[in-house]
Amino acid sequence: MTSRNENLPTSVTWGLLAAWTLHDAEELLTMAKFSRDNKRWLPEVDQAHVTTAIGLMGAVIATASAAGARTGGRSALFQTVLTGFGLHSLTHLAQSALLRRYTPGVITAPLIVAPFSLWALKLLRDNGIPLRTRASSFLWFPVALGSVHGAAAVITKAVRAWRRG
Repeated sequence: MTSRNENLPTSVTWGLLAAWTLHDAEELLTMAKFSRDNKRWLPEVDQAHVTTAIGLMGAVIATASAAGARTGGRSALFQTVLTGFGLHSLTHLAQSALLRRYTPGVITAPLIVAPFSLWALKLLRDNGIPLRTRASSFLWFPVALGSVHGAAAVITKAVRAWRRG
């Protein structure tokens, strides 16, 4: 199956969502405990917050993947998210190197995130699709991350208040 560009497999566009899902499954399973064990330098987040933030980021990634599929990989949103996803693998590696230990996401970052992103960007280029993003795509990562964590904090606080009655 291909997307709008008949030579571009949908595994490039929808593969972003698949690669993200595998990567964030690692974070879903490890982030809350890791933040609890390392609260001296990392804000502590509970499992409800982690799950909510990952769900919200999933909506961003799914939207970008759909835009990529709809445009045959030409969408600026898709290309920006794809580039940012690949570049953010470096933050996982740097964080683990700095701390000299496992950090959430460090296993899938070099095994899934970086290889998928490089492969997808290469296929876009090989299919003559102009790349509209640059390394500056990485600048959107903290904006997106801060937004989903901020929204997750508000949502989880509201749900807890609602449950208390």
